[in-house]
Amino acid sequence: MGVKTMLPSYELGFYALVVTCAVVYSGSGIFEASRDSMNRKAFRDGIKPGWHYFGRKMDVADFEWVMWFTSFRNVIIFALLGHVLFGKICSMTVPQHRAVMYMLYGVSAVLGSMGLVYLMIILSHCLVLYSVALAKQKWLCYVAGFCCLASFKVEPFSSWQSGFVTGAFDLQDVLFYGGSSFTIMRCMSFALESSERKEGIYSIFDLLKYNFYLPFFFFGPVMTFDQFHAQVSTRELRRKDDEMRSIRVHALLHVGAIIAVDIFFHFFYILTLPSDLKFVNRLSDWSLAGLAYSNLVYDWVKAAVMFGVINTIARLDHLDPPQPPKCITMLYIFAETHFDRGINDWLCKYVYDHIGENHDNIMKELVASVATFAVTTLWLGPCEIVYIWSVFNCFGLNFELWVQKFFQMEPFAKLEAKLSAAMSRRIRAAFGAVNFWAIVLYNVLALNSLEFAILVTKRLLLTGFPVSTLSIWFITYCGVQLIKERERILAIEEEKCDKAKVE
Repeated sequence: MGVKTMLPSYELGFYALVVTCAVVYSGSGIFEASRDSMNRKAFRDGIKPGWHYFGRKMDVADFEWVMWFTSFRNVIIFALLGHVLFGKICSMTVPQHRAVMYMLYGVSAVLGSMGLVYLMIILSHCLVLYSVALAKQKWLCYVAGFCCLASFKVEPFSSWQSGFVTGAFDLQDVLFYGGSSFTIMRCMSFALESSERKEGIYSIFDLLKYNFYLPFFFFGPVMTFDQFHAQVSTRELRRKDDEMRSIRVHALLHVGAIIAVDIFFHFFYILTLPSDLKFVNRLSDWSLAGLAYSNLVYDWVKAAVMFGVINTIARLDHLDPPQPPKCITMLYIFAETHFDRGINDWLCKYVYDHIGENHDNIMKELVASVATFAVTTLWLGPCEIVYIWSVFNCFGLNFELWVQKFFQMEPFAKLEAKLSAAMSRRIRAAFGAVNFWAIVLYNVLALNSLEFAILVTKRLLLTGFPVSTLSIWFITYCGVQLIKERERILAIEEEKCDKAKVE
């Protein structure tokens, strides 16, 4: 049935009330557990002194978040502020050469932060993949690209290359592997786009301008070469209506999100609590479910803040970068689950859509998803937890298609046709609720730990059955209905915009 199917307002109001009460109840349990465990010896490494005047300590278990706002804070501000000022001057004085100016600034920043040897390693990989691109053979681009990526992700090649970089500081490993990995993905995009170009090939300077755009260099997102080249080559730099206002609003939202997370970490220790399974096992089923879900929401917020800040800088440079990931709260479909939209766009264009085509054929979809998660596994760094995460999410993606094809068969299709549109939406939402928790459980094992994911699964499906299992399923069903209602409203608004454009 169509996405525009409407439900009665009183029914949606009931769903909203149920979800709100459940979130408050689950949150109160996590808050009490955080307060009671604040001084536990087992949590000493994850909880540090915070707001003394409120009598609260802070959850500092997330290395990335702490890194951004302690050791890396001044570096981020200095480097990105310098890029913004430098970019503004270039766009005003030499807009036709701004890509070259960005490249020079990026090379200088990489050289100053990581040293000459690291810069030479990056340039050598760029040269290798550029040379491969000259052959205009896609299969060769894939082979060379994945071999280069493996050299940064698989031992002993990874340690061998990092061993060339002398000196040591807190962020060396993060910047080394971040810049290297994103460089390979960009070089592969360049090589693949060059292979499809009918006349000639892009120059080596096009690749360097693309790779050394500083906001994207160390932490992404990956913007495919065709999009970057087209946007950065534009000489007439014009802002859309209210674009600067939109940029300022998004910047303020990111600052607000940072403050909100900081406040949240003083009252809810969602990252440290799962580290002590004995303590967590004493929590109620509701609190445990809320804890698992909160881990995913936080990781989305972290990704949204990081990519949001970078995207704001890119938009100031008159680029249209990949958007932040879709909020995990609004997801109940595996195909839309991703925390890095840049990598997701890259994988879809060069692997998933390339092999799966229209994604209707079960065998093609299976091959496409297996290939996609194989590349993702290499990108994340092959290890046991990544293998498990890839297998489960690959299964979930294919299982969606299998179920969809199964219920499109004659008996079920006729049965659904006899139902009202509203009833069909309710039935689909019930299946969506199961999918929602599959997404949570499949991803929390990578974001937290395999042991914690197993504990949550046992509590929700075995020891909590039937009361906790069915009640949490119903609450999730209510949440999925609210998501579907938002999708319905957005679909209607999009249709109105399309009609207005035609008229």
